[in-house]
Amino acid sequence: MIPKSMRMQSPEEVASLVAAVALAVLAAIIVTVLYMGREVFVPVALAILLSFVLAPPVNSLQRVHVPRAIAVVGVVLFAFAIIFGLGSLIATQINRLAGDLPRYQATMEKKIQSVRGVAGGSSTLERAAGMLQDLSKELDRPKTGATAEAPSLSAGANSKSITPVPVEVRQPDPSALESLRSLIAPLISPLATTGIIVIFVIFILLQREDLRNRLIRLAGSHDLQRTTAALDDAAARLSRLFLNQLLINTAFGVLVGTGLWLIGIPSAVLWGILATVLRFVPYIGSIIAAAFPLALAVAVDPGWSMLMWTAALFFVAEPVVGQVVEPMVYGRSTGLSPVAVVVSATFWTALWGPIGLVLATPLTICLVVLGRHVERLAFLDVMFGDRPALSPEEVFYQRMLAGDPTEAAEMAEEFLKERSLSSYYDDVARKGLLLAQADLDREALDQARLLKIRDTAFELVDDLSEQPDSVPMERPSTEDAEAVDAIEKAGAEPKRSDLPALLKSDLHPAWQGEQPVLCIGGRTLLDEAAAFMSAHLFTVHGLAARTEGPDALATANVFRLRTEGVVLVCLSYLDMTSVAHVRYAVRRVRRKLPHAVILVGCWSLDQNDVRLNALRESAKADLFCTSFSEAAELCIKAARPEEQVRISSEAEETTVAARTPRGLG
Repeated sequence: MIPKSMRMQSPEEVASLVAAVALAVLAAIIVTVLYMGREVFVPVALAILLSFVLAPPVNSLQRVHVPRAIAVVGVVLFAFAIIFGLGSLIATQINRLAGDLPRYQATMEKKIQSVRGVAGGSSTLERAAGMLQDLSKELDRPKTGATAEAPSLSAGANSKSITPVPVEVRQPDPSALESLRSLIAPLISPLATTGIIVIFVIFILLQREDLRNRLIRLAGSHDLQRTTAALDDAAARLSRLFLNQLLINTAFGVLVGTGLWLIGIPSAVLWGILATVLRFVPYIGSIIAAAFPLALAVAVDPGWSMLMWTAALFFVAEPVVGQVVEPMVYGRSTGLSPVAVVVSATFWTALWGPIGLVLATPLTICLVVLGRHVERLAFLDVMFGDRPALSPEEVFYQRMLAGDPTEAAEMAEEFLKERSLSSYYDDVARKGLLLAQADLDREALDQARLLKIRDTAFELVDDLSEQPDSVPMERPSTEDAEAVDAIEKAGAEPKRSDLPALLKSDLHPAWQGEQPVLCIGGRTLLDEAAAFMSAHLFTVHGLAARTEGPDALATANVFRLRTEGVVLVCLSYLDMTSVAHVRYAVRRVRRKLPHAVILVGCWSLDQNDVRLNALRESAKADLFCTSFSEAAELCIKAARPEEQVRISSEAEETTVAARTPRGLG
């Protein structure tokens, strides 16, 4: 027998393996190129981001009939003039701060002495300070040559000391050319980088439409209208996002700088600019920006009040801007998942250093937006976006497979903050069970998994037993991403979501028994899981219901059913491939309960499906429905006294079945 590892692989397996290896090699090549070519790619990335920020001002100038070339050059020059002005201001502030640092030495020594006195002379702080002093002395000690070291060692052996002879080496005075070279050399690299950025920004703004068309060609031009609209929308959204982020961070820097100036922190303008720049770094940017003023407050103020005021400024400013201002300006999220923010910050910092840390979030946002609008790049949205990776019904099905009713109930409760219970059962649970039915049809589910799904659905229904079937009046918004996605995909709430919860006095006498409704799973355990949900919905509306499994419809079992007080039987079907099974099930229930209303729930069909009309003619049931909310509406109508003689023509207008119920007059 040939071992499994030695068997021949199919062409599809070989192709998938080759594709995976090729993708890994391509990713490694891209990362290597980004790292080796960072001197070029960093300016290009900065230019692309600046073009998004400067595009709205250019468009505004073009609307007032300023030629594009003049608008682009004017806006770019104005922007870089501001950048150079801020750079010179930062240099001035740093020089002033460096000159003032010796004045703060006495204050620092007094605070260290006070802290040492509180902590005790033999404390860890004192030992750490002594270690730092010894290290400082060691670093300041002049380095001795090898020639002087040998006599010192031999002299040590003879217990004699040799005094080293100081030697001073003087360089000749530099010439005028050397002085000019030493002055210009440090400026060449930043000026070259700035020049590259300026040129790229100008050409990107001048050739926006041409670049867009080339990107459309790369993405696939089979649907020009859709791709063009998507890219235009993505560019507009990115421009608004980056411009708003720049304005918010600038306002944050102005607030911090003004507050530090009022507190008395030296070089407040420098710390305000630093706060503006570092706030582009998610999570830790504001913390890093606060560290420098806090350290300076300790050095400047003989007391501790300046430190406390500085800490209070950052503790108040950051939450207000992050939790109040930003949601009002551009929503609650940048579109990135928290894990993606951390991973992107680590990745870009490893590639490009500190500038990569600042660019990490904007660059990743660009990739996510492209992934949402370009089909070939959709994997970027899945990897880094904040949208759930699975659809709501897939999430439901996965939790049923995992046997986790608690997590499913938590998602359902978030969904129910804005929608009704029937909407959750129809738009999430029913579609999730249909995914399970599809797996069952292709024989991907065994009996053990079917039992787990059935039992988990029962526990979920039990956890939701106290939930009403009504739209919340106050409509508190949910923050859960999966629930938000489910609500968006569910669409508008159906009109039948305001169905009443009937009292016993509202019911026809025949419906006032202990459990007037019997829900039976049609063929499989999945049908029984759907029957749990329909029974729960009936009970919520005042029609107590119980559930039986598919075995109850067997010929040997149907006549042993407990049917005391049962007025309506709901047969639950997710698989509608066998019309004969439905017909025989209706016939058996009719023989057992000749006067009961028989409702068939066809959960896999829609109201306009031609198979539904064929099923009505073949099965001869009283009522048919395609959703849980429709089933609840039909039961409520049938339970009222005025609806006992017939199911009126209104039922046909809502695509429900049309036979008159028997014997309930």
